[in-house]
Amino acid sequence: MPALDQIIAFQDELTSIRHDFHAHPEIGFEEFRTSSRIAKLLEGWGIEVTRQVGKTGVVGVLNGARSGRTIGLRADMDALPMEERTNLPYSSQNEGVFHGCGHDGHITMLLGAARYLAENRNFSGSVVFIFQPAEEGLGGARAMLADGLFERFPCDELYGMHNSPYGEHSDLSIRPGKAQAGASFFDIEIVGQGSHGAMPQASRDPVTIGAGLVKEFQEIVSRNMDPTHPAVVSVTQFNAGSAYNVISESATLRGTFRFFDDADGALIETRMRKICAGFALSHEIAINVDIRNIFSVLSNDPQRVQDLIEVAREIVGDQAKPNAPLTMGSEDMADLLNVVPGAFFNLGHHGDVPLHNPGFIFDDTILPVGASVFARLVERRGAA
Repeated sequence: MPALDQIIAFQDELTSIRHDFHAHPEIGFEEFRTSSRIAKLLEGWGIEVTRQVGKTGVVGVLNGARSGRTIGLRADMDALPMEERTNLPYSSQNEGVFHGCGHDGHITMLLGAARYLAENRNFSGSVVFIFQPAEEGLGGARAMLADGLFERFPCDELYGMHNSPYGEHSDLSIRPGKAQAGASFFDIEIVGQGSHGAMPQASRDPVTIGAGLVKEFQEIVSRNMDPTHPAVVSVTQFNAGSAYNVISESATLRGTFRFFDDADGALIETRMRKICAGFALSHEIAINVDIRNIFSVLSNDPQRVQDLIEVAREIVGDQAKPNAPLTMGSEDMADLLNVVPGAFFNLGHHGDVPLHNPGFIFDDTILPVGASVFARLVERRGAA
């Protein structure tokens, strides 16, 4: 019986598992219940489990019936720090935490593949199931790497996926080479001099200075970078003051910048620091700059992309295509793919609400499709 048919046979159990994860979401590096549930399920299927890899990460290892390659499969586990507004019967029970990006679905699809492979073991080589914490900007992939992920669990190739409410059901899309942007976050504190709102001459106004910085930051991409290189700088927070008639002493700017070339990322950071230094000098104030690289540029190995498409077409037919658009969104599997060659794909479903939206709903009918793609990658690629 093909993998998809076997996994469809226990689809109701997968749906129940997914709903349980959805009702009990946990943010990055706090996935204690989530990782414990994953570990127990894997152990129940006879899979060797290692816990606390990269703080809360879980790794399962399963050996096939014959010698061969080792295939890594990865899913992220963390939820978002936001309220859910779906009114689902299995809505989040944890106030202010919500699986609004579908990581509960990613976990469940990888568990579905694990169960199928454990029950059949009709594959060559080994499979490493990687359940990664803290994907949402907290550095979970880097934490697992620092904990010796691939030294302890060597892989020949690596695959991961993300659900997508933006395409048709079962559309599997991927882009060879650079596919998702690298990203840095920034916090900029402007320390000026406060005053009464009626006496601005006595102040060094951090609000007007901050407004000037926002304008200057927008010109970094348009006036300093090669226009053929995609990049973006976004100030997403501007916080200052607490009263109508008081000019605040300080203000804070926060945001992110995205890039597809490390040199471009370095250029943006350098320009931001120089602009802040210039404003601090000219206005005789202090500006404290904290810039942190969070995501590497995600690059898919072209050969692994071709291998993935061939496998996926067994399950979704011509809906598997290497035509995903370049996106400024970021994904920290990029750091894992910098170590092990592999591919990261998108899988469409019937959802019509964007990711990271309080009304996002994951479509459970896609669970056996994603699980089957993972499983067939092991069956096909282990013997390659």
